[in-house]
Amino acid sequence: MTFDPGARLDPSEVLDVRGRRMGGGVALGAGGGTLGLILIVAYLLLGGNPSDLGVLSGQAVGGYGPDPSALADECQTGAQANERDDCRIVGYVDSVQAYWTTAFQARGQTYVPAQTVFFSDAIQTGCGTASAASGPFYCPADRYVYIDLGFFEELRDQYGAQGGPLAQGYVIAHEYGHHVQDLLGLLSDDPGQTGATGRSVRTELQADCFAGVWAAHAAATGYLEPLTDGQIADALDAAAAVGDDRIQAATSGSVDPDTWTHGSAAQRQRWFTNGYRSGDPDDCDTFDATDL
Repeated sequence: MTFDPGARLDPSEVLDVRGRRMGGGVALGAGGGTLGLILIVAYLLLGGNPSDLGVLSGQAVGGYGPDPSALADECQTGAQANERDDCRIVGYVDSVQAYWTTAFQARGQTYVPAQTVFFSDAIQTGCGTASAASGPFYCPADRYVYIDLGFFEELRDQYGAQGGPLAQGYVIAHEYGHHVQDLLGLLSDDPGQTGATGRSVRTELQADCFAGVWAAHAAATGYLEPLTDGQIADALDAAAAVGDDRIQAATSGSVDPDTWTHGSAAQRQRWFTNGYRSGDPDDCDTFDATDL
């Protein structure tokens, strides 16, 4: 059990468009949208392939109209979050945003919430047309987090993660880490150098650290029960599974740190752990860190 069974969920923070047909035209071309798309692809949790994405002609997820899903009726309590994957993600979104709302307030700032969008197969976003193969991602152009829930099976089956509920929580908290970076002005239109110490890796590692900070405060948000060592181990295992070195070794049989965009398994685990042990976002300054 992960969630307090009596916790009240807020499914309005999630838009569910699974199984709905993607409409509208797609315009491929250059411009500011293309730059934003290239940036966010660099930030995809699994290092999504830019060829899977295209720039939209001004249409985003809002074009789907009202959300007809059953989340509002079926994802109302922590007990339901302990039983269903989609309700569990609703609970994680609620918890993560509750933490960051409080953290921003403590610093005299205002946290602006972002919805998560459940989709299947493909979806139009403010950053382009994304396929499920892209993995979960945050789009700064429309400030949505996008995820095909089938990703969690892929995380286990293709990338060898052990799974577990907090592995899912880590993924959500990581993507909201990018939203926090966006609000703080830390996302750059120029992703900079790739490689083990490049800006892209530093951006991803900070999002991992922010995920760890949330985990340190997760129970205090009122949604989750106190986290166990085993659950933290599941989150660390998921972080390692999507390390650049693990993915490169599995797909090509070799490892090239000069091409990394997200960081090694060890780097990702280290920065999640840093955030979890500290519980302070100020200790997540990966951009000025001399030792990643």
